[in-house]
Amino acid sequence: MILAADVLDLVDATITNIAAPTITKDLGGGPGLIQWLGASYALALGVLLVIGGRLGDKYGRRRLFLLGLGGFTLASVACGLAFSPESITIARLAQGAFGALVIPQGFGILAAVWPREEIGKAFSLFAPAMGLSAVGGPILAGFLIDADLGGLGWRSMFLINLVLGGAALAAAARLLPKDSGDSTTSIDGTGSAFLGATMLGLLSGLIDGSTNGWTATPLLLIAAGLAFFALFCHRQRTARNPLIQPSLLHNRGFTSGLVLCVGFSAAVSGLLYVISLYLQEGLGRSPSGTALDLVPLSVGIVVASIACHGLIGRLGRTLVLIGLLIILTGTGYLLALVANSGTELSSWLLTPPLLVIGLGMGTCFGTVYDITIGDIAPQEAGSASGSLSAVQQLANAIGAATVVTVFFKNADGGSDHAMTVTLAVVAGVTLLCCGLVRLLPRKPQEEQHH
Repeated sequence: MILAADVLDLVDATITNIAAPTITKDLGGGPGLIQWLGASYALALGVLLVIGGRLGDKYGRRRLFLLGLGGFTLASVACGLAFSPESITIARLAQGAFGALVIPQGFGILAAVWPREEIGKAFSLFAPAMGLSAVGGPILAGFLIDADLGGLGWRSMFLINLVLGGAALAAAARLLPKDSGDSTTSIDGTGSAFLGATMLGLLSGLIDGSTNGWTATPLLLIAAGLAFFALFCHRQRTARNPLIQPSLLHNRGFTSGLVLCVGFSAAVSGLLYVISLYLQEGLGRSPSGTALDLVPLSVGIVVASIACHGLIGRLGRTLVLIGLLIILTGTGYLLALVANSGTELSSWLLTPPLLVIGLGMGTCFGTVYDITIGDIAPQEAGSASGSLSAVQQLANAIGAATVVTVFFKNADGGSDHAMTVTLAVVAGVTLLCCGLVRLLPRKPQEEQHH
């Protein structure tokens, strides 16, 4: 049921890539809601991911897992019953917040209950399951929207979680082992609050400015976000148990990887979102047609993720560069097609560049993470992993808002022009990431001592 809960979380993180245009047509909200649908979930997940793990340590992983899964299910129902742009945005924030309680507990529970010699078998199930979820989630969303079950339209893809989440919750309550936690665990709630206020201010300002014009309001929101970021940085230097250990930021390899992760995650998450928008708004695809067009990209991610597992030890950070160059190639290929054919692209023409982009993403996803923590001291590994996961989610939120902003800002010239500019921006960010690769550790952590 731990695997089922993580699959449920990943599916709900990706379904709005397909559903955003349909939801916006129903509830209103325009481009601003499209941006918030992608950003809000990742924002809450990223801000609370580290503190979610520590809450499990303090109060017991079983208790937090059940609380998170129950809250996630109720938040999904709230999404399905949403009646306005504000209500669905708040519900998506709640989904991400409760997801941040679920995800850290699952791996801790597995590590505690499985025999050490078999733990590898347990974790080996996650990669293919997550890959299939990344493929299946958008496809399921597209077909549920077009099927219009009971006249519910897009709402059914959220309301189905009442059944799926309820079943997982019942199984978890019966099967998960009880644990009391450690009441001495320290939690930096103040640091999390500062980080949340930082991201909320920056994203609110960016989205409001891009949709309503750069008046005093969005500029003040961004200024407030930057002020809270200064408070967050100060808190990390002075707190007894900060969210990000200051010593990690003195490690050049880790800091470079952190910056690369921000750029890479923001670029690819925004790109995935914009490709879906282009397929629906520019090429006139239905939600299910869009989902099927994205299958080559998803297949590329899964295939490359599996194939690169055995290569990282030999190639090290070179594998990250290879993945980035593959993404750059696929993005350039897609840009050339859009510039040449505009809004007359067939699914067959789109298949090769989307497959190439997927192969590049799959090459980078796990590789960037493993290489970035390659020369971290063992006692800092937990903090480094948690920080990197949280930053990745926050970058997803930034990317969903920023790249979509570029797309809509250029939409007056037509969807093909907007897509061309957006792809050029993504290619530029990817190229900058290539320049950071040489600053990363050469090998993943287990290879450093061989």
